[in-house]
Amino acid sequence: MQGPFYEGLLRAHVLRWRLALPILLAILTVPLLGGTAIAHAVAEGDKGYIQEITGINLLPFIYLGAKHMVTGYDHILFLFGVIFFLYRMKHIGLYVSLFALGHSTTMLLGVYFNVGINSYIIDAIIGFSVVYKALDNMGAFQRWLGVQPNTKIATLIFGFFHGFGLSTKIIEYDISPDGLVPNLLAFNVGVEIGQLLALAVILIVMGYWRRTTSFWRHAYTANTAIMTAGFVLIGYQLTGWVIS
Repeated sequence: MQGPFYEGLLRAHVLRWRLALPILLAILTVPLLGGTAIAHAVAEGDKGYIQEITGINLLPFIYLGAKHMVTGYDHILFLFGVIFFLYRMKHIGLYVSLFALGHSTTMLLGVYFNVGINSYIIDAIIGFSVVYKALDNMGAFQRWLGVQPNTKIATLIFGFFHGFGLSTKIIEYDISPDGLVPNLLAFNVGVEIGQLLALAVILIVMGYWRRTTSFWRHAYTANTAIMTAGFVLIGYQLTGWVIS
C-alpha cells in the first residue's frame, strides 16, 4: 500500500520541480539582463549616506554590508556554483571560508591602501569566475584539458577578485577617513552575515532539490544557466567599459 502512495508522492515532487526549474533558472539570469543591473552597485540612498557620514557607525555599516551581499547576484551565483555538488557541511564550510578569506582580505586592504581597479574590468572578471565554476561543475576542464584544477585554490583566488570588486566600489564613494577602519570591519562583518543568510537559503533549496530524481537530470542544465549568466555579466561589463 505504501509503495504506490510514495511513488505518487515522488512523481508529484518531480513534477513540481520540473515546473519550478525554469523559474529558478530565470531568477539566476534575469537580474543580469536588466539595463540598470550593475554588479556591486550601491543604491543611491545608501551611496549618499556613505558619503555624508563621519565617525564610527558600526551598525549602519553592518547593515550595508549584509544588504550588499544578499542583493549581490554575482556573489550569489558564484557561491551557488561552489556548493552545487558539496554535500557535507565540513566541505561547505571549508569552501565558504576560503571565499570569505579571499574577499575579506582584498576588500579591507584595497580600501585601506586605496587600491582600486576599473569597476567594469573587475566585474567582468567576477563574471568569468561564475563561468569558470559552472564549467568546473560540468566537468569541462577534465574533458578538454585532461586535468582537474585545484578547486580550493580557485575559490580563494576568485575570492580575492570578488573582494576587489567590493573595495573598488567603496573607494568610488569616498568614505570619510574618520572611523574608516572600524567602519570597514563592520561592513565586512555585514558581508559575512549576508553571505550566511544567502548560503542558508541556497542550502535549503538545494537540500530539497537533491531529494528528488530530477536533480541529476537537471544539474547540467542548471550549470549551463549559471554559465550563461556569467557570460551575460561579462558582456555587459565589457560593453560598459568600451562605451564609458
